[in-house]
Amino acid sequence: MKINIIKALANDKRLLVLEWLKNPRKHFGKQIYGDLVNDGVCGLLIARKLGVSPPTLSAHMRHLTSTGLVKGKKIRQWVFYQRDEARIKRIVQSLAKDL
Repeated sequence: MKINIIKALANDKRLLVLEWLKNPRKHFGKQIYGDLVNDGVCGLLIARKLGVSPPTLSAHMRHLTSTGLVKGKKIRQWVFYQRDEARIKRIVQSLAKDL
């Protein structure tokens, strides 16, 4: 599992998304559905800001969600993403212990 986490973090676009999701109100404007903090950021907004197509964003988010760094929540037909801070803390502690 740790190798998958390292692979997920080895991409500059995924690192940007993680950074943006740390403070979504700073990096994203208002969205029609869902609260930026409580529900997450709409994948379409992330794709637009990242400059990629929605399918490309989905591939990036699959890496981040499969490792537990990010959680997805479906609202209507869109997926909203937010960081899993508790999981990130455990990952950081685990990686630090191994290094």
